[in-house]
Amino acid sequence: MEPRVVEGTPHALPLLLKAALPSVPGVGALPGIRKHGSGLPDLVLTRHDVPIDVDHVAAYDEVCGFPRKDTVPLTYPHLLAFGLHMTIMTDSAFPFPAIGTVHLENSITQHRPVAVTERLQVTARATNLRPHAKGQVFDMLTTVHSAGELVWEETSTFLRRGRGDEAAPAGATFPEAPATGTVWRLPGDLGRRYAAVSGDHNPIHLYPLTAKALGFPRQIAHGMWSKARCVAALENRLPDAVEVSVAFKKPILLPGSVAFGSRPLDGGFAFSLTSPRNGAPHLAGRTRDL
Repeated sequence: MEPRVVEGTPHALPLLLKAALPSVPGVGALPGIRKHGSGLPDLVLTRHDVPIDVDHVAAYDEVCGFPRKDTVPLTYPHLLAFGLHMTIMTDSAFPFPAIGTVHLENSITQHRPVAVTERLQVTARATNLRPHAKGQVFDMLTTVHSAGELVWEETSTFLRRGRGDEAAPAGATFPEAPATGTVWRLPGDLGRRYAAVSGDHNPIHLYPLTAKALGFPRQIAHGMWSKARCVAALENRLPDAVEVSVAFKKPILLPGSVAFGSRPLDGGFAFSLTSPRNGAPHLAGRTRDL
């Protein structure tokens, strides 16, 4: 295991450029850019004494639909770890280019709300590379501590498409949550607005031209925006200690509309985002009270 301390906030745009270079023909073979790993690097990256910017939280609240509070939204610490995730995935020992890696699932456990006045320790590592029907998947694990106390943790599961194994275990399944009449109309600039707050400037989320270059008919919403928007809709019904897990299904094209659905379960809620036109699934998830 190779622990590294990351000072300050990793800058998102240089990391995005570094993420894109391995996919460029010819450039991807250059020293320092060429990927040379076959397994996941044993890197553990940590940021110490991370402050929370109240104005940044407010901007996140606005784009994701959260009310202003003296604690951060359940999904917000993901942004504090995003630079660490990109630093790991752009390391030359990481086996896959970051661009083209698909976010399949995300599970967050909030052990207690995090106050905007706290200073945090954020740690991330990639682990559990395994076969999938459409290629290989791995987990990005994140933990957040406050004064030595574990307050938040996350598992993000990513797919790298390639030769698959049809016998590989399937992903997470969730109880059904049919749409209940709530429809959100999403503007074409939503991906750019979320990118400005999150630092995730992946071209598939920005403009029709940049999305088409990567195989999409037009730009798509960030998966973590769609999860955050669902959590915002449920927030006043969730306990302080809770686990929220989702699977990302079909991309949400922008501009566009999504239908939100939720229903109570024993100890939580099931929820979903679907197409109002044909019911195609965009996101399935559930919460569990802790």
